[in-house]
Amino acid sequence: MIIPLSIAILAGGGVYLVMQRSMLRIIVGMTLFSHATNLFIMSTGTTTWRGEPFPSLTDLQDAADPVPQAFVLTAIVIAMATTTYMLTLSGLGSSDDTTAHAVADEDSPLQTLGRSTTMAELAAADAHAAKQEQVAYRRAQEAQRKEGH
Repeated sequence: MIIPLSIAILAGGGVYLVMQRSMLRIIVGMTLFSHATNLFIMSTGTTTWRGEPFPSLTDLQDAADPVPQAFVLTAIVIAMATTTYMLTLSGLGSSDDTTAHAVADEDSPLQTLGRSTTMAELAAADAHAAKQEQVAYRRAQEAQRKEGH
């Protein structure tokens, strides 16, 4: 009962952290989800205690299945490399990726379209802000006129 509960907690925590916007939380979430997957794979291969998977030491009927262990070992190595790569990318990044920045050149092949803000969007936002300032200025003038009477 403890292994399925551990898998559920690790997977749930991993999914929750991946849904956050911070790069470090996404990395930790991916690592937790990877641990949950490894634990799940190990639990499918070993339902009860079994002997070593060596034919010279243990009967083949009593030997553990080595395939899930090999899968988990490979997954641990891949997860470590992926985590290192993601940590390197987050360390090289200039921001936390929670704010939009202006793109220097709209035709640049280096821009990420999902998170960047084009010049047209910035101009529209500036126009909206200017209109809001005008409305606030007019309301302030009307309030001063009413106080003057």
